[in-house]
Amino acid sequence: MDIQTAWRMRLPDLDSRKIKRKINKVLTDLGCGEKELSVLFTDDREIAALNHRYLGKKGATDVLAFPMEGGAEPSPPTPMLGDVVVSLETALKEAAELGVSVTEMVDRLLIHGILHLLGFDHEASGADAEKMRLEESRLLDLIGG
Repeated sequence: MDIQTAWRMRLPDLDSRKIKRKINKVLTDLGCGEKELSVLFTDDREIAALNHRYLGKKGATDVLAFPMEGGAEPSPPTPMLGDVVVSLETALKEAAELGVSVTEMVDRLLIHGILHLLGFDHEASGADAEKMRLEESRLLDLIGG
């Protein structure tokens, strides 16, 4: 398993090694232990630009996920699961609103993004949203979040 992280914004509470261990545990549990994942930690300005460029949506969001498989066009199997982009600015705001640590918020966002890479969709229907919410909760418990 190869987990690449890039940091365009840093927060002192976040430890790259711990984050990679948690991601590894989540991916292994989901049966993706041999997949590769890229994670970018950035700010609201950059995630807003990505959101607009690739999804046609305006404004910043907390997490974006770009799967390598499962798009409109058939593609050959790849060891690369995809890319997850997390806005640490938005994570800080959401952590404060929810009364959780920034570490827990980032854990939630990473799990959310990984589930999107695997085809989970909380916007499709009520049943799908509930399935994704339950899986997020289970995986947070798995990593101690």
